Amino acid sequence: MTQELLTEYIEKLLLHFAEEDGEELYRPLVLAAQEELSAEQMALLLEAIPAQFRSLVWANLEEEVQRDTFLYMLDGSRKILLKQLGDEDCKQLLESLSAEDLLELAEELPDRFLNYAYGKLDTEERDRYEQASRYDVEELGHWVSFDCPQVSQRLTSTSARNVLKKDAVRYMEAIYTTDKGGRLVGEVSLQDLYEAPPATPLSAIQQLQPEALQARQDIDEAVNQLIHSERLALPVVDEDGLLIGRFDIGSAYEHRQEITDYQVAQAGGLADEEELFAPVWRSSKNRAVWLGVNLVTALLASWFIGMFEATLQEVVALAVLMPVVASMGGISGSQTLTVMVRGLAMGQVTSANLKALLHKEFKVGCVNGVVWALVIGLVAYLWFGSWLLGATICVAILLNIIAAVIAGVYVPSLLDRLNFDPALSGAVILTTVTDIVGFVVFLGLGSLWLL
Repeated sequence: MTQELLTEYIEKLLLHFAEEDGEELYRPLVLAAQEELSAEQMALLLEAIPAQFRSLVWANLEEEVQRDTFLYMLDGSRKILLKQLGDEDCKQLLESLSAEDLLELAEELPDRFLNYAYGKLDTEERDRYEQASRYDVEELGHWVSFDCPQVSQRLTSTSARNVLKKDAVRYMEAIYTTDKGGRLVGEVSLQDLYEAPPATPLSAIQQLQPEALQARQDIDEAVNQLIHSERLALPVVDEDGLLIGRFDIGSAYEHRQEITDYQVAQAGGLADEEELFAPVWRSSKNRAVWLGVNLVTALLASWFIGMFEATLQEVVALAVLMPVVASMGGISGSQTLTVMVRGLAMGQVTSANLKALLHKEFKVGCVNGVVWALVIGLVAYLWFGSWLLGATICVAILLNIIAAVIAGVYVPSLLDRLNFDPALSGAVILTTVTDIVGFVVFLGLGSLWLL
């Protein structure tokens, strides 16, 4: 139901943006959306709207909703938003961040904004930020949560319960006991704590030497250890055994999801997660590298086909270069398919923004199509010494890449409407489309110009 609600808000907002009196209609809609949708869903909603309209939605969000939504947005979306906002608006957005929030954003923020946000931290938050900054981003200590329920082992059960009334946190099933130097000594489960008689010493009910994670531990290893421990959270200690924080199950699964998203993007030939309406140039650059890699493998396949040159006679050059045409269209279409499948899974792609998506992807196809068509046309000319052959494959590559990105938009959308999984069947159909278009255009032009 929540995903359907998100999709409904996206469709209504985009319809209102196109109307003359749209401002009177979309403003109450945005106010309603922030009441019904979570911050994560508001981030998805913003990313499903073309960039030129995002500032209209953003300006009508409450300050607290803006900050929470900003943290859930993709890196590229944050950069676009920061460029659209003035410096004062950006500072207002960043002035109430916690140390954990700032650590997550540190690599993306311009120095002037990072310094401003750091200056707004109180002394305790600054100490936490500096502590976590001592660890590499691949180490657990960089991502530790500071909302760690810890007390001295000298306290009683009554005192510990009073502390918990003030500092209750999520995913908490135990409190951690420390010595006077701050070193982790043991843990007391909440069940034992609340069942213990008043004034019971914690030392009498604590479990000594609890399982703990190391701050220098690789983050992926720490995620797996926590999940396999079947605990809601584990304490994190440094090299000296000092308790510096904890790592909870919510953060662990969030990290695992980020790894999964990254692997999906890599499988589709994308450098990183790409939002639906990323700038054309960034999308083109993001995908161009893998198109280049694919060109090398396609030319290698063509070289093997060329070993049978004597048997192919007059059409040998066309036969040798056929895999290049099909493969370039295939990889370009699969990149668009990857972005679309993610958008469909998140409920961001609707009939209302499909046309805008097609328009954006068509531009990406034109940019990469022209660049690689010229490169491949030049390679064909130098290889076979025929400018007509170079022109033939140049036109075929351009048209096939454009056809591939169009198919990459419409194929998963159509499959989703027919209740088929676009992630499983989309690639098969897309490959068929690009092969047919590529071969028909290439061989058709070859028959007209070369024979």
